[in-house]
Amino acid sequence: MRLLKTPLAAVLCGGVIMGLALGVRHVQGLFMLPMTSARGWGREEFALAIALQNLVWGLAQPLTGMVADRYGSRRVLFGACALYALGLYLMAHAATSMELALTGGVLIGMALSGTAFGTVYGALSRIVPPQRRGWALGLAGAVGGVGQFAMVPAAQGLITAHGWMAALAAMACALALAAPLAWTLNDGAAVGAASSRQAGQSMRQAIREALAHPGFWLLNLGFFACGFQLAFIAGHLPAYLLDKGYSARTGVTALAIVALANVAGTYACGQMGALYRRKRLLAYLYLIRSTAMLLFFVMPISSASIYLFAGAMGLTWLGTVPLTNGLVSQVFGVRYISTLFGLVFVGHQLGGFLGVWLGGALYDATRSYEPMWAASVLAGLVAAMLHWPIDDRAIARAQPA
Repeated sequence: MRLLKTPLAAVLCGGVIMGLALGVRHVQGLFMLPMTSARGWGREEFALAIALQNLVWGLAQPLTGMVADRYGSRRVLFGACALYALGLYLMAHAATSMELALTGGVLIGMALSGTAFGTVYGALSRIVPPQRRGWALGLAGAVGGVGQFAMVPAAQGLITAHGWMAALAAMACALALAAPLAWTLNDGAAVGAASSRQAGQSMRQAIREALAHPGFWLLNLGFFACGFQLAFIAGHLPAYLLDKGYSARTGVTALAIVALANVAGTYACGQMGALYRRKRLLAYLYLIRSTAMLLFFVMPISSASIYLFAGAMGLTWLGTVPLTNGLVSQVFGVRYISTLFGLVFVGHQLGGFLGVWLGGALYDATRSYEPMWAASVLAGLVAAMLHWPIDDRAIARAQPA
């Protein structure tokens, strides 16, 4: 029992929850064609539900963060795992596009706000001392990346063997079974300690302070590009490759490579965030990602280019998250980290909404994904420029007597 109360246990359990939550989200593109075929929907209808999921996730994240900052993270994580399981079960039985939007969009979007990196990283930022924060965020992200990787062949295997409805039901069971792991992320004492160190600052004052900081808005705008790129690729890459004449297995393999490379990329970014300036690392990540997308878009497509592209994207996939979370805590402190990161994350999810929805809408209108590839490249280049001028110095506050 003592082992379950250690920081390592919190890191590992938080990584498992995050891996399941993000893994299910990562494989949603595999359900597009079988679900739309079975229900008689267009790609835009499915894409709109996933886009709504991204939007609800982003809008709910600050509210979820406020609850976690005030009452502790483990209650939020536990309840969100249960809500995620319910959303997946109901999504499997959605008979209309409206039901799909309410279940796969609204319910799962709300659940993601309590099971993904906003809540997990917020808890770990308080549990682990500052000098080990890079290690904790990087390792939790790597464990989560392993979960994402494992989810790709698992989901495809379930779809092939038992159908997409059974696959969604199985993933719902996995989220329900993971809910008890939330109790290892007990940051209640850390919330109280951080509160005493920032005595005199209310949550409203902390939000007002952040909103007055130009770097906070630059982070938000830069994170928009991240969400735009990732949601488009995760939601539409399998269908894009099918349109190019490649098998469904190629799309599955590409997503698996993304998830596997993300393990190394997220851990490395978390570690490098403790050694180098996070804002510059973020700028380089966006530049590398846009370069990879541009080369993939303009060069002749082949199996080799697909897998090389997937590897490059995976190395930069979620590495932006521990760096962005670490930058927020570096500048504003950890007392209200879940709330403030949640506000920054709104930009990410607005980008995610547009990325996945526009991908479906433009495809149905033009029968091509080419405009989305060009927009994704441009968004990453703009994000790289936005991060460079951020003032990353910690805000100096008067200390309580």
